[in-house]
Amino acid sequence: MHFRLAQWYSEAARDLPWRREDCSAWGVMVSEIMLQQTPVVRVLPRWEEWMRRWPTPAVTAAASAAEILTVWDRLGYPRRALRLQTAAQAIVERHGGEVPGTRQELLALPGVGEYTAAAVACFAFDQPEVVVDTNIRRVHARVFSGHALPGKTYTAQQRKLAHDVMPQTAHDDGELACTWNIAAMELGALICTARAPKCVECPVQDLCAWRAAGSPPATEEQQTRGQAWAGTDRQVRGAMMAVLRTGEPVQRSVLLETLPLPAADMEQRVRCLDSLLRDGLAAEDKELVALPGVI
Repeated sequence: MHFRLAQWYSEAARDLPWRREDCSAWGVMVSEIMLQQTPVVRVLPRWEEWMRRWPTPAVTAAASAAEILTVWDRLGYPRRALRLQTAAQAIVERHGGEVPGTRQELLALPGVGEYTAAAVACFAFDQPEVVVDTNIRRVHARVFSGHALPGKTYTAQQRKLAHDVMPQTAHDDGELACTWNIAAMELGALICTARAPKCVECPVQDLCAWRAAGSPPATEEQQTRGQAWAGTDRQVRGAMMAVLRTGEPVQRSVLLETLPLPAADMEQRVRCLDSLLRDGLAAEDKELVALPGVI
């Protein structure tokens, strides 16, 4: 199975800039942070703009928070942008401006979690770490466990499975294991999708436990429900950030009263603005609100 999926990947993989041989480790790291809970089509233009402006950790570390949040634009979860800058500052201070090459060193950076550390070590430095994102979890669930979906929680059993199915590394220094990670991820993104899997195009369809079981529907436990957007605090915070990214400070009362979301009452608006201030995504001075560092 490992070799078959690797061969499929060599022929079917998307040509993405952070996968190219000339992409720096920093470029890989930026892509991994941006891609969390965000589709490639939205990330691509933001990644290109980020790398054009800040191609190294050093220049990222020196940028203003307002610039960082403006370039992040509408990717969502903007705290990721500030965490990425904080990680860049730590890379400059601890590693001389070079992205460290081991999972342990990466994991020690502020804002870098288990997945990102493993992914950067694997995709930027060819370290055969076990990488598990949502797509890989779904492929593992179907191919090996016979489940329609993996469920919301990454369980201890799923973690063990991910380690068990990794190719051995002794014979090739982990080359196949690294390819296995990215190939399984790509299979989940292109073929083994959540809503409409293209099983007839799958290179391992004959080895898939879920297909062999007749492709049973997901149980309640296996369901992975998407997060709502309309009417949520996330939507209100996003609308406020869109106003602040114009660059000009705005009166607190004006920001609260003119937000183009008529369904959001004043209590929700105040709550969301206060949360942006607490998170360091906005600053306030004398009733004026702006991106951090602008006022």
